[in-house]
Amino acid sequence: MTLQNRVLPTGEIVAEPFRGTLMGNRGCLHDAARRLGRARWRHRNWITCRLSFKGRRRTLMVPGRYTELFFLDEATALAVGHRPCAECRRGDYLRFRAAWEHAFGDRPSAAELDRTLHADRLDGVTGGGQRRHEVSARDLPDGAMALIEGRPMLVWAGALRPWHRDGYRAALALPRGAITVLTPAATLAVLRAGYSPIPHPSLENSAP
Repeated sequence: MTLQNRVLPTGEIVAEPFRGTLMGNRGCLHDAARRLGRARWRHRNWITCRLSFKGRRRTLMVPGRYTELFFLDEATALAVGHRPCAECRRGDYLRFRAAWEHAFGDRPSAAELDRTLHADRLDGVTGGGQRRHEVSARDLPDGAMALIEGRPMLVWAGALRPWHRDGYRAALALPRGAITVLTPAATLAVLRAGYSPIPHPSLENSAP
């Protein structure tokens, strides 16, 4: 049985056999039959974790426990508003927080990060769906995720990499003008300040 626990850059959670490289958590979103309900989050601290840590093993979607979500890579997780876990990804969390401090001038607690990200990733107009915004393509940092003609695309090394469920496709030229961006504005600032997300291995094979 393929569980509904794979998160797309556009925010949908789908049933998909490809788990990706990172796991995430937003609270318990499933029922006793391991089916998702209507809720897509239960708390504000949306994190991303390593797939393995200290030999811990989990049974997926245990009733009453948090729903294990999976992402192709960190850029995908950042696009929907997640951040690094402060335990299993301690080094990445500290890098993220340092870039945040550089961007905004203060060193936030985890709770402060989550409060800002939660407000930034949800669109009150659409009832809590993904907030999207328009940014000049040439001003986007590596790691930003855009939506072009309905397709998610990653900005990386001065080009676009079309997102696919199992990796990125061959690079395309950046367009001119503004494009729709999925990555929250606060996270874009962190990327501009020097935070580099862990890339999916397929990026090595998608150079211009």
